[in-house]
Amino acid sequence: MSFRERLASDEVLGGVLCVIPSAVVTQAVAAAGADFVIIDCEHGPVGREAMHAMIAATAGTRCAPLVRVPGVLEPDVKAALDAGAEGVVYPLIRSAEDAERAVSFVTYPPAGARGWGPFVAHSHHGVALGDYLSEVGPRIACVLLIETVEAVANIDAILAVPGIDLIVLAQFDLSTALGVHGRFDAAEFLEAVATVERAAASAGVPLGTSGLTPEQSRAAVEAGYRVLIHGFDVLMLKQQVAAFRGWTEPA
Repeated sequence: MSFRERLASDEVLGGVLCVIPSAVVTQAVAAAGADFVIIDCEHGPVGREAMHAMIAATAGTRCAPLVRVPGVLEPDVKAALDAGAEGVVYPLIRSAEDAERAVSFVTYPPAGARGWGPFVAHSHHGVALGDYLSEVGPRIACVLLIETVEAVANIDAILAVPGIDLIVLAQFDLSTALGVHGRFDAAEFLEAVATVERAAASAGVPLGTSGLTPEQSRAAVEAGYRVLIHGFDVLMLKQQVAAFRGWTEPA
């Protein structure tokens, strides 16, 4: 079952954002049971060759490789999908027009504007080259990050755009945009979150957010979130290594 199809069910999905340009790291995350990885080509030092290797490293698992692109830019989306990504995560959405472009870049004509060229992607999905458009094309997920003041102001219009499969509340970016960086109890932030939650519920679009602890994850699920980002690979590695230092210190 594709990531997009799983979003349409009642499953709660958990995954990891991969900043380290490593197929080994991605393979370990996928094999450990993550439902998805977000390969970070916006903030991470991930080039096209590493991106392809990271996508390929999820083969044989239920882990869906998603790619966060640098913006709503057709060449970056094309590269991610033609490398085998199951979905694209778009940052810095500000308007319904941005959302429409985002959907069009993951959708083949006549409904969209995606160019055909899955010479690599078809192998990852296990289909013949000529069958990719009909069999895989409709299963590509379009994910929008809600992280700007404009996105919150325009959230109803954004969610009215057909073809949006998931919106993810990017807490740090949104709090920064609101001028309250990291203050998740600030009135401005809480009001923005409530606005997005109400709009998503009304539109019937699944919601995602961070769930960095068991407590955060349970609270998010109780609030109606269906997709949880449980960590960032580089930070998880740092935290584990830092924990070693306490193992041999005197009690």
